[in-house]
Amino acid sequence: MAEAVETPSAGVPRGFARMALYVLLGFSAGLPFYMFSTVLSVRLAEHGVVLAVIGFFAWVQLLPTFKFLWAPLLDRYDVPGFARFCGKRRGWIMLSQLGIFTSMVAMAAFSDDASLPLTALFAVLLAFWTTTLEVAADAWRIELAPTPEEQGPVAASNLWGYRTAMVAAGSGALLFADVAGSLSATLRGFGIEPGWTASYLLIAAGAALPLPILALLPRAPGCGGGRGAALATGLVASAGILLALAAGVAAIGWLILTAASGIGISADTNVLPWVLVIAMLPFIVMAFFIPKIRTLTPEAPARASAAIGPYVDFFWRYGFLAIGLLAFVSIYRMGDVLALNLSKPMILGLGYTKTQIGWADGLVALGSSIVGVGIGGWIVTRWRWGVTLSIGAFFAALGNFGFVWLAHQPLDQNTLYLATAADQFGNGMAGAVFVVYLSMLCNPRYPGAQYAFLSGFAFLLARLLSGAGGTAVTWLDKAGYNGFDVFFLASGVISLAALLFLPLLGRATPRPDDREPA
Repeated sequence: MAEAVETPSAGVPRGFARMALYVLLGFSAGLPFYMFSTVLSVRLAEHGVVLAVIGFFAWVQLLPTFKFLWAPLLDRYDVPGFARFCGKRRGWIMLSQLGIFTSMVAMAAFSDDASLPLTALFAVLLAFWTTTLEVAADAWRIELAPTPEEQGPVAASNLWGYRTAMVAAGSGALLFADVAGSLSATLRGFGIEPGWTASYLLIAAGAALPLPILALLPRAPGCGGGRGAALATGLVASAGILLALAAGVAAIGWLILTAASGIGISADTNVLPWVLVIAMLPFIVMAFFIPKIRTLTPEAPARASAAIGPYVDFFWRYGFLAIGLLAFVSIYRMGDVLALNLSKPMILGLGYTKTQIGWADGLVALGSSIVGVGIGGWIVTRWRWGVTLSIGAFFAALGNFGFVWLAHQPLDQNTLYLATAADQFGNGMAGAVFVVYLSMLCNPRYPGAQYAFLSGFAFLLARLLSGAGGTAVTWLDKAGYNGFDVFFLASGVISLAALLFLPLLGRATPRPDDREPA
């Protein structure tokens, strides 16, 4: 696959038009996210899947954490046909959107969750292509806007689109599932849940909307040949890539399930101690290798490698401060991630319906999220990092504490609206601040790979713990505590604990690059 030459800004509008483009890209990436996380957890709970297994499904969300493993491929290789059609970055975005569409159609076809391995397979594929779309879009964003002043508006636009889509998908899917499910029970005899099938097909159609807009943008320099032939080649190559990936994921999943069964892991297993040990391993490995990395010359194979060079560069630039930076980003968004998977099962357990949750996740969540993102994108351009990160963490933790308050109030739609608004406002603000902060840690030489690494590692610990959240809540309940209360209180406190790292962040100045400017 030959690498096409593409100037990042070629064929891309500027100013408000560029912001509108990133609202669109954020919307395209945000639509499917809830469909393999929050909405899927509600679907599983409605089908009687136990809380511990619902927690295990949160590990599907680990894929974005490991996106650094394949992010360099997006910098190095083109998508056959699509790269000649519209350029490298847009080519990967188009392939990813096709993957998102086909994965959601498959999840719609098996919407009764009678086979949990099949549900897991298509959820993993959906998560993979959603993550790949984010990698390509993030790399393009950092290339287009290399300074904090440029990043603030573009990052906020991207998050507006992303969070708008998340809320639209979450609320729309639940409302549509309730309405469509009540209209017909005929299809249930064929293993299809009408409500959930219709919801996933609706969101799949929405996720595919940006494809024609990307295709109509002007071609980038170096994209020669006929557009019709390039598009046809891209579609054929995409079909082959999608099928090959599905077969590979199915084989790997079978091996993992067989191994887990062999060592006795089940829904009754307390996996939290194992998760905590696994979460510590990356920091131990980093501490071991950093002294060697700091002595590497520009010609050293590890630094020159296209596969690992971008990640080695991060540790070469920051040294042991890199461990502190990664510890900080690992817990900064902890509350948001932990709440994502178990908040809806908890609310369902309180007695609220899918329709009530859907309305709360509609205009209330959307409005508060947009305001939070807007304020976060604004303050990063005017205040110091210590102040902006502190404000974001405070409001994010407040959202988690709101779930504890909600659990002890009488059933009331307005109460649910207030708790949802607090959660989405805090997450939106913290998210906007966090995206810009991570972007500024990247070396402009490797924007896509390093941002993928940082944003992926930022959610590793939180998503590992989220997968064990169901068993933790169950264990706490059996021990005589209110499991959900302890869970959400602890997650909010941990998010605030990230502020203890602020003095360290002030000293985290990167080592000057010893190579020619990128």
